[in-house]
Amino acid sequence: MIRINLLGVPRKVKGGKRPSAPSMPGEGSSTVVLVLAFILIMLAGVLGSWFYVVKTQRPKLETDLRVALDENKRLAEVKAKYEASQRKADMFKRRLKVIDDLKEAQKGPFEMLNRIADTVNKTDAVWLEAMTDDGKAIDFTGMALSADAVADLMANLRKSGAFKSVEIKETAQDSTIKELEAFKFELICEKALAGKIQKES
Repeated sequence: MIRINLLGVPRKVKGGKRPSAPSMPGEGSSTVVLVLAFILIMLAGVLGSWFYVVKTQRPKLETDLRVALDENKRLAEVKAKYEASQRKADMFKRRLKVIDDLKEAQKGPFEMLNRIADTVNKTDAVWLEAMTDDGKAIDFTGMALSADAVADLMANLRKSGAFKSVEIKETAQDSTIKELEAFKFELICEKALAGKIQKES
């Protein structure tokens, strides 16, 4: 004979223990749904918080970007002005160098002429009539009252430090002057190297 328990209360079994109550249909699936719902709520909260932070920071970021762009533009203008000033400064430096080079080029011949004039003035009984400069050497033509005066002039030119060598090309007595003994002479003097002119001892 079959008995049906309509109350749903488990019967006692031998030993005094009741069997466990049968689980309600769908109880496990409802737990999974609750967990998934909780995860979705948490994820929505995190995304909402992140969106709120981004939204509130966006105006500040846009302001910072505008400030950075303005600063970059200002620095570009400053750089352009600096480069223009640098170009002007370089141009002035080149002009000054050209002027200094011209002054130095003028100084060389002027100093050479002063040396020659001082040397001739310190030598008795000699006069210069002409001087020819070919860049490497200077040819002197002049007149002296004696051969010794010509030798003294050559010695003084050597001591001036302006010439590497002093050679006599020609000397002859001038027959046109009868009142006194006179000699015409021609000297070839090789210049000292630029910047190597020694001071007169």
